[in-house]
Amino acid sequence: MSSQKNIIIKQVKKKVGGGHHGGSWKVAYADFVTGMMAFFLLMWLLSLTASDPEKRAQMANYFNSFSLFDQGSISLMEGSGGESVILKETEPAEINLSDISPEELHDKLRDEIQSKLEGLEDQLMIEVFSGGVRIQLVDKDGQPLFPLGGSSPTPLGKKMLGAVAESIKGVPNKIAIEGHTDALSYSSGKYTNWELSTDRASAARKELELSGITPDQLAMVAGYAATSPLVKDNPNDPRNRRISIIIQYSGGEDKIAKTGE
Repeated sequence: MSSQKNIIIKQVKKKVGGGHHGGSWKVAYADFVTGMMAFFLLMWLLSLTASDPEKRAQMANYFNSFSLFDQGSISLMEGSGGESVILKETEPAEINLSDISPEELHDKLRDEIQSKLEGLEDQLMIEVFSGGVRIQLVDKDGQPLFPLGGSSPTPLGKKMLGAVAESIKGVPNKIAIEGHTDALSYSSGKYTNWELSTDRASAARKELELSGITPDQLAMVAGYAATSPLVKDNPNDPRNRRISIIIQYSGGEDKIAKTGE
């Protein structure tokens, strides 16, 4: 007599996602709660600025211009009262340039100005000398700072002077401006290189002031005609036509020498 055995087959159903005990719903719920929190925060800010269009405009500007990399920012709230929103622009942290050596200032200005005048490096010279830091903007054939015999800056001259002004307007030191010409003379003795160099220095001063340099920063504006050529062996070289902007250092005011000496 043969014995019979019953074969039992057990089917195991796999649950996908963990059923009620899974964690995927928590992620969706967290996103929902975060979105609702941001929404109610925005509604709260709008309600606080509803009666003040100026503050609402400032808040809109804050969200449009905010950057983690800016040194300065706009603060949405100030104080602990919480009764109102005060929108205030905070000043960026400034480096105390009074404590920077001429060599450090030279390196800082060189990098900053050259980045603004890319492609014009051969018309820009920055050097340290006994009286401070000297920035020179020089002429080039076909690319003059001033028209020949004229004292009104060309578009290139305005661009270069504006770039320099933007970089030095935060410097607390006094600034001197020098005008230099080549040795080309004029048939009329009434208007000479002395007048021309002085007029160009004054025109440079006006351009610097338009770009943020204050009159209080200026120590001297002078013209030196062709008495101090940059290229000594060729007095008529266009590079001798230039504007020198000198950042004076304490104790160096009496040491300011004409460019090239």
